[in-house]
Amino acid sequence: MSISLHINGEERHSNSAPLTPLADVLRDEFFLTGAKTVCREGFCGACTVWLDGKPAMSCLVPVGMAAGREVLTIESQAPDDVLSPLQQAFEQHDAVQCGMCFPGMVMSLTSFLAQTPDPSREQVKAALSGNICRCTGYERIVDAAMSVARGTGAKGITA
Repeated sequence: MSISLHINGEERHSNSAPLTPLADVLRDEFFLTGAKTVCREGFCGACTVWLDGKPAMSCLVPVGMAAGREVLTIESQAPDDVLSPLQQAFEQHDAVQCGMCFPGMVMSLTSFLAQTPDPSREQVKAALSGNICRCTGYERIVDAAMSVARGTGAKGITA
C-alpha cells in the first residue's frame, strides 16, 4: 500500500506500514534527518515537524495519519541552504551545542513567533516547554528568539 505524503512542498510516496512513525519514514526513506528521534515518546521535542502548519512530534504520528497532509521539516526552513532568521539568531547567540534539540526548537519557536510576534521572555520559555535541551542552558535560546522578535536578529519569521 502506497501512502501519499506532501513533504516540504513535494509529493512523496511511502510503502511503509501505516503505523510506522512519521519520524522513521522521514529519516529512513526520504533521508530528511533533521527531525531527531531521541525519546520516541513525544516529550523531548527533537522530532518536531509541522503537520498542516502546526507543530507535531513526528515520533508519535503514524505515517498513515500524515497521508495527504502537509508535512514541513527543519529542512524546509533553509531553502537553498540559506538559514532561516531564527537559525541565524541561534548561530549569532551561540545557542546550539550538540544539535540534537536544535531542529525541534527551531520548528516550535518559528511557529510560536509567527503567531506571537512580540512575546515576553516568559512566553518564549513557555513555548519551549515541549522541547528539552540537555547540553546548554535555555537563556541563549530565549535570547535568540527574543532578538528575532525585537527585530535585532535576522528578520522575516513566517510559518
